[in-house]
Amino acid sequence: HHRDRITDDLLGLNESSLSSRRWFYWVPSSGNPVKIVHTIESGSLDALPGEREIYTGFDDLCERLRAFSGKKIAMLSDPRLAVLSTVDAATADLVKSFGIETTSAASLVQRIASVLSPEGIASHEKAAAALYAIIHKAWDFVRRAFAEGIVITEGDILDMIADEFSREGLVTDHPPIIATAENAGNPHYAVPGTAGTPGRGRKIERDAVLQFDIWAKYPGGIFADISWVAWTGATAPTVVADRANAVFAARDAVVRAAMTAFSTGKKITGAELDSVAREVLLSRVPRGAIRHRTGHGIDVNCHGSGVNLDSVEFPDGRFLIEGSCFSIEPGAYFDDSGFRTEIDMYINNGIPTVSGGPIQRELLTL
Repeated sequence: HHRDRITDDLLGLNESSLSSRRWFYWVPSSGNPVKIVHTIESGSLDALPGEREIYTGFDDLCERLRAFSGKKIAMLSDPRLAVLSTVDAATADLVKSFGIETTSAASLVQRIASVLSPEGIASHEKAAAALYAIIHKAWDFVRRAFAEGIVITEGDILDMIADEFSREGLVTDHPPIIATAENAGNPHYAVPGTAGTPGRGRKIERDAVLQFDIWAKYPGGIFADISWVAWTGATAPTVVADRANAVFAARDAVVRAAMTAFSTGKKITGAELDSVAREVLLSRVPRGAIRHRTGHGIDVNCHGSGVNLDSVEFPDGRFLIEGSCFSIEPGAYFDDSGFRTEIDMYINNGIPTVSGGPIQRELLTL
């Protein structure tokens, strides 16, 4: 029923095709693949290479699967990475019942789906440059509103950014996050109401935190995902500046750790980089202010199948490899405000590279 987007993407399957029966596609490390398909949907995998085996009933299917007894097979089932666990429990149990050893396919998926080609890097860089420009246009929009005494809301900023996306030819999978004051304390805040409706969301008041989080790509390309934070006043109070500087410092520590690892030939995991950010944040903000991982993989999907910078939520022990692309987005959240900075990095010719830029070093202010 096409409930497994990852496999559809990996195999290039038509998401609108009929798929009401279980099928299995076995790709050996060497030799010909094997397609196990139901008799009434025997052509469901015709676009793929391999030998076809047809089953009719459950016992027939079991006989086909029993032939793989004793083999070790990677499946989309990982106890730590929920996003890559698209095989249902019943199917996984059925496979294992025939003496088949299963292991996580997470690293295979990373190498197949989330290693950027030179063309992918170029499209990612182009999208990142566009997003940085749009962030600054959005901040100019806010500054002009205050200078001219015009009342604007979170929704007004959101609509302005949507217009810029359209003008630039960018596409996205969800509206950006624009949040002010206590709304910024919610990492997944969404402006209420219908797009294009004037006055949606909270009014942008003077002397308040304003969070921007935007992500998009060019059609057929690789996503970029960035976050900036502002203070709608001339000078931010010390506590606000300190909180912002805490997330900037955590971000910069991750960048240094990645660069150091690759320059010295050390392999490094997403979990290790997350721990670097957490150590910095915990020295500056309360533990309860840290509510999410440090970053996620990026590819044709904003939250891609590659390495996540995560040691707590869904610990990711996969290594960063050539072509990896990921966000670095530490955040600190409080009852009255929230602070998140976000940049993207990719590995190109063994060098960790920050895309777009220049990155945010201090709060935007009026």
